[in-house]
Amino acid sequence: MPIVFVIDDDDSVRRSLERLLRSVKLDVQTFGTAREFLLQSLPDRPACVVLDLRLPDLSGLTLQESLIRLGHQVPIIFISGHADVSSSVHAMKAGAVDFLQKPFSDQMLLDTINVALLRYGEARRRRADATEIRARLDALSRRERDVLGLVIRGRTNKQVAQELGISEKTVKFHRSGVMKKMRAGSLAELVRQADRVAFPTVSSSLEAAGRRSS
Repeated sequence: MPIVFVIDDDDSVRRSLERLLRSVKLDVQTFGTAREFLLQSLPDRPACVVLDLRLPDLSGLTLQESLIRLGHQVPIIFISGHADVSSSVHAMKAGAVDFLQKPFSDQMLLDTINVALLRYGEARRRRADATEIRARLDALSRRERDVLGLVIRGRTNKQVAQELGISEKTVKFHRSGVMKKMRAGSLAELVRQADRVAFPTVSSSLEAAGRRSS
């Protein structure tokens, strides 16, 4: 079940939002301060944070920065009773899902939470895909990584052979191994996988060879 963390120093706001979210079958945890929230461990399930901009200890923006620094990618929805264009722009640039001005309708908040949870799911899938791709890359030999780095730069087998000082037959052998280990059905898919994990187009071994020859 998805969980929504509500962080607001106004007890009546916390109670009201908790009732609303539980009415649509969402799990809820509420906190009166940012520091109180930071003491909690984030669960491994879909989540988002409804965060008041002004808090008695750390501000909402400071909490957002802390979560980013800690590597937590939970989506944040800011709420505020004060018109603050500068803060809203800062929050959105840092990745906030939305910045809602109090008073807002129940439906507006629920719709925004739905967007946040969908975003969380998409980000989680991307992280899982990236982890899988990195595991496949780890299974490649050094020579296969060299071939991969050149292939995704658009080099032909002949050009790869020339740059690596090996035969085209050997290139084809390693290229076949790369495609199999990466589970790529086409060159386009291989390039997409490399892009997802920012695979270097020039491997460290090739760079070292270039330095030795210079």
